[in-house]
Amino acid sequence: MNTKKLIRFDWAMKTLLRDKANFDVLEGFLCALLEDDNIKILTILESETNAEDENDKFNRVDLLVQDSQLRKIYIEIQNTRETDYLESLLYATSKIIVEHQALGEDFKDISKVISISILYFNLGYGDDYIYFGTTEFKGKNTGNKFIVKKRIAISETLEPKYKFVEKRIFPEYYIITVERYKNIVQKRIDEWIYMIKNNEIAEGSTSKNIDKAKQKLAEINMTEAQKKAYDKYLTHLAKDRDVVNTAKEEGRYERNIEIARNLKQNGVSTDIIQKSTGLTEEQIDEL
Repeated sequence: MNTKKLIRFDWAMKTLLRDKANFDVLEGFLCALLEDDNIKILTILESETNAEDENDKFNRVDLLVQDSQLRKIYIEIQNTRETDYLESLLYATSKIIVEHQALGEDFKDISKVISISILYFNLGYGDDYIYFGTTEFKGKNTGNKFIVKKRIAISETLEPKYKFVEKRIFPEYYIITVERYKNIVQKRIDEWIYMIKNNEIAEGSTSKNIDKAKQKLAEINMTEAQKKAYDKYLTHLAKDRDVVNTAKEEGRYERNIEIARNLKQNGVSTDIIQKSTGLTEEQIDEL
């Protein structure tokens, strides 16, 4: 594997990737995730949604992109820690829709929104590292999906012709749980998740623009000011991890104290309590 370390992807999204000159890195990531090699970023949205407060501003990137069907799509990328994370996703996607739907505008032009979450923490339970979700309607009796179609013109024909395609207007959500990824590259998006998790490019990676990521996210390219800010960011991350780990240890200790107290009240020997909880004899005697 290539041992040349890259800047953490979450840091890059806060800083370098907001520069139009670096859009190709985000485009490569989006092309791999959405399986569309023609994704093009048109602009980063510096709207109320993207700058409501400091946490919002630096942990979310709102993009206007165009896909291979020439659709304009609003894409929101999040990489923050929040207690009510799913609620924050719902709020953010709803807000994007409302902000970009002019008052009195026809509802047929309502914004399409895709929300992408890159999580460095456990949000819930599951056996995968990429999850996709959207609103679907299913029969209460049959369980079959209810498909709404829309008619679109086929422009290549001389006489008016139409085709019907599935209407997909609801927000789509992608949740990537970085720590659950097992460093096995099976598809293009795995090359990007490998990079996000390990801060390096997997050997043999060929995904679109991942070579640009290797070039532009190399630590050696940072200015002195960026290096200082990046070091400070890593220090804060380490402190955050220590706080979480300390809380976990304290929680385990309190749980073991409670177990030991119950065992002692039921006449269980100190030796067995020690083996069951890991507490010392002195700690058990003090209960």
